[in-house]
Amino acid sequence: MADELIKIYDENNTYSGKNLMKSVAHKEGLWHRTVHICIYNSKGQILLQKRAARKELLPDMWDISVAGHINSKQTELDAAICEISEEIGIDVKESDLDFFKIYKFAGTYRNIINNEFFYFYFLKLDLDTNSLVLQESEVADAQWFEPSRVLDNSIDNLVQQIYWLEIINKIKSLQ
Repeated sequence: MADELIKIYDENNTYSGKNLMKSVAHKEGLWHRTVHICIYNSKGQILLQKRAARKELLPDMWDISVAGHINSKQTELDAAICEISEEIGIDVKESDLDFFKIYKFAGTYRNIINNEFFYFYFLKLDLDTNSLVLQESEVADAQWFEPSRVLDNSIDNLVQQIYWLEIINKIKSLQ
């Protein structure tokens, strides 16, 4: 996990005025912001990424298309665009992203206390996964999945996100 300077918030998502290293936020359970981007296609399929085996948090697990921390110099949109480019090699514009909502999440995985506000975006793209340029340190694979497989838990090693049902219903409404 690459360490970086991030902004620290209170439990109501109000900026505290502090910027600390991400590792400190995870060690102390401090609230911070991340971006999660759900990429879907015109067939209503969801692009999931398999997290790299070397990841400290949830290695070898299938997860949302793209996600990452918002560093202290980025806006939420800047971070989303940057993470998409870094993790899967796709360049997008702000206008390509549709902001959905903010999720508040608190959880612990091994020694990581993850108190985050997920800024959630949708991105509609029709592409062949072979055209993706995966960031090896972050992403091992990326594949399209039918939403029913996410909901019926038939994908081995799928991260159990708080938002699967809601985002799948949203994708259906966008079709």
